[in-house]
Amino acid sequence: MDNKRVAVMDLGTNTFHLLIAEGPADNFTTVFKTTEAVKLGEGGINNGTIRPEAFARGLAAMQHFQDKILDHNVTAVKAVGTSAVRSAANGQDFIDQVAEKTGIQIELISGEQEAAYIYKGIDASGCLNDDNALIMDIGGGSVEFIIANTNEVLWKRSFEIGAARLMDKFHQTDPIPLASIKELTRYLDGKLMELFAAALKYKPKMLIGSSGAFESFAEVIELKKGRQFNLNQTKVYEFDTDDLLDLIELLIKSSHSLRASMKGIIPVRVDMIVVASLLTIYMMQKLGLTDVTLSTYSLKEGVLAQMLG
Repeated sequence: MDNKRVAVMDLGTNTFHLLIAEGPADNFTTVFKTTEAVKLGEGGINNGTIRPEAFARGLAAMQHFQDKILDHNVTAVKAVGTSAVRSAANGQDFIDQVAEKTGIQIELISGEQEAAYIYKGIDASGCLNDDNALIMDIGGGSVEFIIANTNEVLWKRSFEIGAARLMDKFHQTDPIPLASIKELTRYLDGKLMELFAAALKYKPKMLIGSSGAFESFAEVIELKKGRQFNLNQTKVYEFDTDDLLDLIELLIKSSHSLRASMKGIIPVRVDMIVVASLLTIYMMQKLGLTDVTLSTYSLKEGVLAQMLG
């Protein structure tokens, strides 16, 4: 059969991702991959609008992606818009302008569809087994939680509690004050009742963090140990629990300048990693999960698996 070469774009609240790949779904070859820190939600995430500067950055990123797609002779293209585009009053305007300027049709997906794709991506990375796992995908706008094993999805839900939203609500002062941490904890207690009910029922044994902040956690830990670490060559990484807890504690107490100086944290994540750390430790403590794994595969690899499959 002829090799399909496909392009997938995951247009998130903080970052826009482009992945061009070919070959079989379970063993694809990455032809080109890039991420742009668009910060679509900046300044407007919690009041439901994409601000003009963010709108312009988004358009520029999409034009850049279109150039790359043309350069690489792609046969099929799929662009998915998630929480920020979904919840913005001018989200449709953004979709229309992208179509007009690049010809790329953005498909808006629901939180449910997003979670389904994330599961497909995680499963393709090979980190699931017969035990139930809790998958957590911390985006800028939303967080997807999926309880699943390699055979099936038992429960899934998307909550609008992404890192950009949490940062806007709770992390105004740096380092984050203890009172804000307590407030955030109470907020999560109220928001995630359904998740706790599902966890009681399905008893996940491990936590799988998909891409995002978890990639930064792994990179910082490995670079601190003086090891070579290449995210692009890593599908799955198992955390040493003590290393992860030490790092999370350090990040929660850290100042902006300390985080900015840490090797392994990309600029767009320097501030959001604080609330992502708090969300991670919250889940570990709340559900008694000490076994934590990173899957670098997520939504875009799930979409890719479907397109190549």
